[in-house]
Amino acid sequence: MTSLSELIELCPPPIEAPAVDWADVENSLRLRLPQDYKDLAAAYGPGAFCDFIRIYHPRSATQWVNLTGPMPATIRAQLQHALDRGTSIPYRPGEMFAIGVTDNGNHLFWIIDEQQEDPNTWCIAVNEARGPRWYTYDGTLTDFLTAVLSGRLHVPMFPHDLLSRGATFSPSRPASPVHAEDERAETAPQPSGSINTAEVRAWARNQGYDMPERGRIPGAIIDAWRQAHRR
Repeated sequence: MTSLSELIELCPPPIEAPAVDWADVENSLRLRLPQDYKDLAAAYGPGAFCDFIRIYHPRSATQWVNLTGPMPATIRAQLQHALDRGTSIPYRPGEMFAIGVTDNGNHLFWIIDEQQEDPNTWCIAVNEARGPRWYTYDGTLTDFLTAVLSGRLHVPMFPHDLLSRGATFSPSRPASPVHAEDERAETAPQPSGSINTAEVRAWARNQGYDMPERGRIPGAIIDAWRQAHRR
C-alpha cells in the first residue's frame, strides 16, 4: 500500500477535487514538483487536515495558502533576514520551499537537495512558530502526513490533542483556474465590511503575532490586517 492509499483510507478526501494544470504550475514556479505532492493535491484539493495543517495548493482561493502565491518567496526572504541577524537555521533559505502552514503558525518546508535532480527525494522540515526549534522528517510530504495522521509520528511543535477527533480533512473553496501572473490579484481580499477569520489568523501568525488558537480575534490584529490590505 502506498502512503497516499493509506492516507485516503485513514482520512477520506472530498468526492471531487479541482483539476490542476501541473505543467502551467511548474512553469510558473520554475520548479519540478514531487509526484507524491501532485497526487496528494489532485486527490484532496485545497483544505485542512484536522483543521490544523494546511498544505499549499495551486487552486487555493486565498494567497496565504496558495502554492503559486507570494508566501513561499515571502517566507524564504524572512528566513534569510533572520539568518543574516544571527538566528540559527538548519538549512540555507535558498534550499527551502514553504509547502504548508499550521493554524499555530508553524511552516512546513520542502528541503531541496541541489545535488539531487529528482524532487521525489526532498525531505520535510517544520519550524516552531515563535521559537528556535526545527523538526526534520526524512521522507515525502505524503509519508509525513500519513505518519502524523495515523499517530505513528508526533511532531514536537504540534498539539498533543491533534487527533482527538480523529484524522479529518476539511475542503475549502477552490479558486477559479487562472494564470499564475493573475493569481495574486484574483485571490487578494476584496473590500467589504466582513472579514474571513481563518485568513486573518493565518496572516497574523505569518506576521509573528501571538495569535490565539480559538475565540475572539483581538481588535488590534484585525485593525493591522485591514491596514495591511487597505480595508
